[in-house]
Amino acid sequence: MSATWEEFERLRTTVGVVTEVEDFPEARVPAYKLRSTSARISGSTRSSAQLTHYPKQELLGRQVVCVLRFEPKRIAGFPSEALVLGAYSAEHGVVLLRPDRDVEPGSAIG
Repeated sequence: MSATWEEFERLRTTVGVVTEVEDFPEARVPAYKLRSTSARISGSTRSSAQLTHYPKQELLGRQVVCVLRFEPKRIAGFPSEALVLGAYSAEHGVVLLRPDRDVEPGSAIG
């Protein structure tokens, strides 16, 4: 199954900054509840992320690459509004994607 360019263009891939990290004990797979903000997008977005191998303090203030404009996905009753991107490594688990230099929060990924 393929996505069309129109479907891809409806999504927004951007840089956010993690502002809150909470445990998510209700999730079937160990995860955190994250909140991230972007200077160019009003408000903040919430997401569930299987990143418990990262210490919470390491995630706070970190820039992350996010995909927005999805319908919220309910995970154990929690509305996950954004997809935080990472690469899966057999050795390290999910390794977060981020810019190699700090950029303005809300910067589009192109």
